[in-house]
Amino acid sequence: MRSFAPWFAALAILGSALPASAANRIIFLPGKASHGYGSHAFPAGCHLLAELLNRHAPGCQAVVHEGGWPSDPSVLEGASAVVIFCDANSVIGNHYGAADSLARKGVGFVLLHYALDVGNKERGEHLLRWIGGYYEQGWSVNPSWKADFKAMPEHPITRGVRPFSIPDEWYYHMRFADGMAGVTPILTAVPPDATRERPDGPHSNNPTVRARRGMPEHVAWAFERPGGGRGFGFTGGHSHWNWAHDDYRTLVLNAIAWVAGIDIPPAGIVTPCPSPQSLMARQAAQPPQDWSPEKLAAIIEKIRSGG
Repeated sequence: MRSFAPWFAALAILGSALPASAANRIIFLPGKASHGYGSHAFPAGCHLLAELLNRHAPGCQAVVHEGGWPSDPSVLEGASAVVIFCDANSVIGNHYGAADSLARKGVGFVLLHYALDVGNKERGEHLLRWIGGYYEQGWSVNPSWKADFKAMPEHPITRGVRPFSIPDEWYYHMRFADGMAGVTPILTAVPPDATRERPDGPHSNNPTVRARRGMPEHVAWAFERPGGGRGFGFTGGHSHWNWAHDDYRTLVLNAIAWVAGIDIPPAGIVTPCPSPQSLMARQAAQPPQDWSPEKLAAIIEKIRSGG
């Protein structure tokens, strides 16, 4: 496992120069990358988001810890928020007790994409308490489709975010807290009918999803826990290249900062579009033979234009 001593030493120096109220510490816990080049690029995505927060969110101290749930509890000490981006239950594993202890202390939780599918209802109950929703197999579905978000609700997470449309593997028909108590839908769209026509299966379709044809579905949400603490669920995140989209990226950065207790400025957390080189950094999989920064630049332009 990598040594994080230099990171923590640097953060200690940085923290000494900041007011105590400004030290919002965010711990990113990525799983191993999967699904090939540019997809499920969890470490690369976490490093990219952490670097943007450290540069553009005043008072934020974001650290990426690879290798699963930290075996050293001190890694999570003083955390304002924990961000989990991984395949299924690969990061939390059997550490739900430790995670629950953090949540009871008011530590925020953000779960992105496949991290929302923890495999069974018992684990899902934890996510209901932490972030107000989760992916329940046999109830939720995971199609790829272009979501058109026609309006943004008024919330700190949506500051500076315009309505937008973008293709992704947007999970929907999530299992939410009873009566949506404490849950505020953030991204809502009507999936194409074709996404409800796949054969039944734990991820593909079910009678309830088919019966909701033409109805809107929530694919990102904010949560305020009754006992204190915040959460955020975001079902997108399959394609690493989507971080190039300004509104998509701003919304997730705003959400992470909001969960950590950071005041979101009126224009949101404004960041420059990542370069092709920064998006290609830390990719675990090998690129296709015909790959180049120029090819990615064309993909980025299409994503940013809503194509």
